[in-house]
Amino acid sequence: MRINAHALSLASTLHRSGKNPLYRSKTLTPLSFSTMAATTASSTHPPAAAAGAPAAPAGNVVSSAASREAFRQSVVNTLERRLFYIPSFKIYRGVAGLYDYGPPGCAVKSNVLSFWRQHFVLEEGMLEVDCPCVTPEVVLKASGHVDKFTDLMVKDEKTGTCYRADHLLKDHCKDKLEKNANLTPEKVAELNHVMATLDDMSTEQLGAKIKEYGIKAPETNNQLSDPYPFNLMFQTSIGPTGLNTGYMRPETAQGIFVNFKDLYYYNGNKLPFAAAQIGQAFRNEISPRQGLLRVREFTLAEIEHFVDPEDKSHPKFSDVADLKFLMFPREEQLTGQSSKTLRLGDAVSNGTINNETLGYFIGRVYLFLTRLGIEKDRLRFRQHLPNEMAHYAADCWDAEIECSYGWIECVGIADRSAYDLKAHTEKSGVALVAAEKFAEPREVEKLVITPSKKDLGLAFKGNQKMVLEALDAMSEVEALEMKSKLESNGEAEFQVCTLNKTVTITNKMVSISKEKKKEHQRVFTPSVIEPSFGIGRIIYCLYEHCFYTRAGKTEDEQLNVFGFPSLVAPIKCTVFPLVKNEQFDAVARDISKALTASGISHIIDVTGTSIGKRYARTDEIGVPLAVTVDSTTTVTIRERDSKAQVRVKITEVASIVKRFVEGHSTWGDIQWDYPANHGTDENVPEENA
Repeated sequence: MRINAHALSLASTLHRSGKNPLYRSKTLTPLSFSTMAATTASSTHPPAAAAGAPAAPAGNVVSSAASREAFRQSVVNTLERRLFYIPSFKIYRGVAGLYDYGPPGCAVKSNVLSFWRQHFVLEEGMLEVDCPCVTPEVVLKASGHVDKFTDLMVKDEKTGTCYRADHLLKDHCKDKLEKNANLTPEKVAELNHVMATLDDMSTEQLGAKIKEYGIKAPETNNQLSDPYPFNLMFQTSIGPTGLNTGYMRPETAQGIFVNFKDLYYYNGNKLPFAAAQIGQAFRNEISPRQGLLRVREFTLAEIEHFVDPEDKSHPKFSDVADLKFLMFPREEQLTGQSSKTLRLGDAVSNGTINNETLGYFIGRVYLFLTRLGIEKDRLRFRQHLPNEMAHYAADCWDAEIECSYGWIECVGIADRSAYDLKAHTEKSGVALVAAEKFAEPREVEKLVITPSKKDLGLAFKGNQKMVLEALDAMSEVEALEMKSKLESNGEAEFQVCTLNKTVTITNKMVSISKEKKKEHQRVFTPSVIEPSFGIGRIIYCLYEHCFYTRAGKTEDEQLNVFGFPSLVAPIKCTVFPLVKNEQFDAVARDISKALTASGISHIIDVTGTSIGKRYARTDEIGVPLAVTVDSTTTVTIRERDSKAQVRVKITEVASIVKRFVEGHSTWGDIQWDYPANHGTDENVPEENA
């Protein structure tokens, strides 16, 4: 495929010669991003492409921003042209933030999700569930989404176009820092401080900064309104009356939390255990942008690992303790340092990571992403700053992947403590708790809440049951606070969530005391460790990390290649009869049957196009192996990245391909076992014809 963008052509040439600091491995890495990595990657570009590459023309300088944009456009153009994904409802001019996956995109996504199931659900013995996308309002009211799942929005005062307020402010600061070389050190520090504290800004502070910097509507330069909150959930109604409000779920996690009691029973009333769910989630983004990175409907894969809050050790932590990778602890962020390579076991033992179970999942996420094909030196785990963490969270980390847009959060791994189960217990009145049985009874001092059903019935009549359930669900802190007020005032105000109002409880209605009791078990609300995967974001970053170009027949021609690992490649193998010939076509059909019987996805290309063009066409969608039928007894198998070929018997093709794509043999193993075919791409004139 010919690319006319000279910036990209030059950058690719420099990359192949190993002289372009804007690239690292197969993909472009801007200098401003690479300074944040603590390790330097060795190139994973195929050796054949690197050998003999021409030197960079003297005097040509490609700017970082221009190279990033040219590279991104080349990737996106290839993805859309080869139907990995396209804008939804394209014939009607599309809708921002909605995309359709085409055949190769569906196959890549299916392969990623299949590996996710194998790596997490099967290997960790998780319980998989599948819950509805439509969620009743009461569930999301309890979780806090109805009241708090908002972004601050501003409007163009003339056209009504909406924008995310924090995005406008962040883009303004970044633009100033990148394009204005004459900024004073004080101004640079101010702009960096604004970007670092965006999450902490109130509505008023954000609006004041937008006015102070004179930020206008990007397309029209019109004045903007003051910021105001916009709830990101899609609202709907359940049933024909319109009285039962629901929402399209903004995450899959709530379906797991509300099913905790049944899942705990299914697991034999034992902790720890994990539940997992893959499904669609919906967020009505104010101004979707950056392709698959910020969309309105997307696929989440989420895990909720329930654990005793008093024991967050993990029996398999030693399996990942020796992993070393880039981490960005909060101390380094707050002191302006870069991410650094740390041993996972050390990060847990010194308290950088809160506990073993959280550390274990960080390690497993690292292995998952790198086995998919994410480059190790362009993956880091960043710890949330204090202003990013919810008050109830014990610790939170994001797996961030570097692409042409910068560092992108793709997986969140959080210790959410017991917040979610407690919130649903309080709202529903159903105790979502676990129990630890003691070998011998233990004498403990217990807080006893004894309600007077008669007095509560006289006071609250039909609402008595909900008040009783709310009293029973009180935490020890809440109960002691009520006890103090009842003793001093004779009454206490009490919020009953299911009634959505505050009621007055008198000392006649309830007695609260401490008593010594013998207990046979400890009842507690489990903590939750939650890894949450944005599948679309991971896939887009994978596309960039696997994309590279190599020289075509002419000096100006660049051939696009997706260097997918076999694990995620949309098609594992292609079969090409060298020429239009009935005997060769019959052999190709026999090989196809054998590949199908072995469960290997493949395509047959019997077009009259030259073999070189057919190779290039399948390289562009990331097919790792190509079988060329050039006789009735033996065929050649060609590997995508090295372009090297071996000659094998027709009857051995399916088993060789299966060994390779399933990871049982490397290409080096196959080259060792079978004779090389010296008609490599470089010696086949048709390759670039």
